[in-house]
Amino acid sequence: MTELARFSINQMTVKQLSMPELVDSCRESGVVNVGLWREPVQSYGLEATAKLVRDAGLTVTTLCRGGFFTAIDPRERAEALADNRRAIDEAAALGTDTLVLVSGGLPAGSKDLHGARERIADALAELGPYAEEHGVRLAIEPLHPMYASDRCVVSTLAQALDLAERFPAQQVGVTVDTYHIWWDDTAPAQIARAGASGRIHTFQLADWTTPLPQGVLTGRGQVGDGAIDMREWQGYVEAAGYTGAIEVELFNDGLWARDGREVLAETAARFVEHTL
Repeated sequence: MTELARFSINQMTVKQLSMPELVDSCRESGVVNVGLWREPVQSYGLEATAKLVRDAGLTVTTLCRGGFFTAIDPRERAEALADNRRAIDEAAALGTDTLVLVSGGLPAGSKDLHGARERIADALAELGPYAEEHGVRLAIEPLHPMYASDRCVVSTLAQALDLAERFPAQQVGVTVDTYHIWWDDTAPAQIARAGASGRIHTFQLADWTTPLPQGVLTGRGQVGDGAIDMREWQGYVEAAGYTGAIEVELFNDGLWARDGREVLAETAARFVEHTL
């Protein structure tokens, strides 16, 4: 269906589906794009997954996730770099040009946000050329500030771009995710900034619903259920020149408790309703 041509279902939205079930459900729903996660890919097998999606005619829009660059201990930093090289290899094998990065939170006992962000830059300096050699772009995802201590010290698009712009756009850009930036009145200008240098590497949708669940991680609402005007944000990224896939990535216990095929079909319908 042409109305789903740009829609991509992120695997985490329907994580209850096995890899073959996900592929079958995409075929049934007319979905042609999928964003994959490393853990289920590794569980099913990298080569098996690549063949499965390729044979089904699916395009892998992104692979999640790389990152977690903020460790201070040299051994931990070396392990993180090695794991990210593996993630780049996996992205290339799956045929996607975008590896999404969640940069990492503060190390235990540290209060040094600036130092943590500089260690991210150090890691990108090592990984960017390796990614480019493999046809993969690194997409820094700023996460909502509530995650700054434990998951991601990059909280705004401005911070993400300040890091990305140290490197060529074909190596490092950003992820624009409505869930994480909708509150920021400077974000539209930063989207324009990102577009001007060709750094919007992926665009993701999730809604903001309250109250947030305990632990907050699984609080991403189904598109249309919350406070975010999806068309407004789509307008910003398209005005900035973005024409790629639009991925819906939801972490939601209620959705995960339902039939995954039903959730996928509902998500596709919500995409059409709230973006077209």
